[in-house]
Amino acid sequence: MKNLSVLTFLLLLLLFTRCNRGPEVGQQPNIILILADDLGHEVLGSYGGTSYRTPHIDKLAHTGTRFTNCYSAPKCAPSRVKIMTGRYAFRTTREWGYIPPEEITFGHLLDAAGYEVAIAGKWQMSLLQEDPDHIRKMGFAESCCFGWHEGPRYYDPFIYENGTIRTDVSDRYGPDVYCDFLIDFINRNRDKQFFAYYPMTLAHEISNDLETPPPAGPSGRYQSYREMVEYADTLVGRIIETLEQLNLRENTLILFTGDNGTPRRFITHIENGNYIDEPVFSTMGDSVIPGGKGLLTDGGTHVPLIANWTGTVPAGVVCDDLIDFSDFMPALVELTGAQLPENVMIDGSSFAPQLLGQTGTPREWIYQEHQGKAWVRTQRWKLYRDGRFYDVERDKYEQNPILPEQESESIRGIRAELLAVLDKLQ
Repeated sequence: MKNLSVLTFLLLLLLFTRCNRGPEVGQQPNIILILADDLGHEVLGSYGGTSYRTPHIDKLAHTGTRFTNCYSAPKCAPSRVKIMTGRYAFRTTREWGYIPPEEITFGHLLDAAGYEVAIAGKWQMSLLQEDPDHIRKMGFAESCCFGWHEGPRYYDPFIYENGTIRTDVSDRYGPDVYCDFLIDFINRNRDKQFFAYYPMTLAHEISNDLETPPPAGPSGRYQSYREMVEYADTLVGRIIETLEQLNLRENTLILFTGDNGTPRRFITHIENGNYIDEPVFSTMGDSVIPGGKGLLTDGGTHVPLIANWTGTVPAGVVCDDLIDFSDFMPALVELTGAQLPENVMIDGSSFAPQLLGQTGTPREWIYQEHQGKAWVRTQRWKLYRDGRFYDVERDKYEQNPILPEQESESIRGIRAELLAVLDKLQ
């Protein structure tokens, strides 16, 4: 009986260890990284928003892990370079909308680790008419992306597929084309390990960067922001449905985030900061959060991050750890058995342990810059390079900077610590 008890204990200990140390070697997941365009955290129902219906994305949050402190750049191009390279903008940015050819992306690294790698949606890292093979050079063997500044992204879309302009989509809606491409990619690689990077074109407003206005589509008008948000959710639902039909949910990590905050002219209603099963479309009684795209405030940089991997990522968990966009590459490397590039400064810190329900090594601070301005922050304190200092836990909209004469000795110490970080990041 005693021996039986010992054996039972050892078996339970082994089971506990297996359940808490993450995927085994050779058990690395497929990964789908979804990057919505112009979607701040407050838009989603799972983050308290009640202005838009996002049931598929919200279900990912409720059956997975939701991160409450993920921060991007305040605009799209620097966020995309940062998430792909794991490096701060002052190391990588030479010109808006371009990624230097010597940069190493997570596409390169996962391809080298044996993954099938594809991207679909918004590239915006070069003019593809000047270099149609650019996406492949940056690590993505397969691609289906619209030609930024070259043609429409939505109706009658101007799309390059694997470096060649598609001529069969004039009567189609671009977001459907990108999603169909990824679904086909998943089907073709169901028996392999794959990485699908899905930088969605939604929910960006119609661009004014073309010589002639883009087509408005069958309705004769451009879609509203609400319509685009909700259709983005529909497309996420299609990806999930594909994984379920192929029995791949237990083999696939889905990560959902946004590239920057919501456009400033849109205001999202919040009901007590909690998820509402049936969103209330009213303008009375709710608190509101204004969009902040382009600003270094939370409105421009605070984005959602949801992780879902059935049976591996803990369900119903909320994680308050700080996550920076530079952290994605190291996390993907750790999860997949890939290798970080040698002799390259990687600024990110892996949050793979947190994805697996472990403590990990949470960040003490994160850093962001934009148009010559920069800040470093903890969960509570935020210091700009120009000296503005905020208690963002109590002053979310940064209305009341803390003046030096108002600081206690302990707060002066916090300012000094953050200033030392900024001094290192020049």
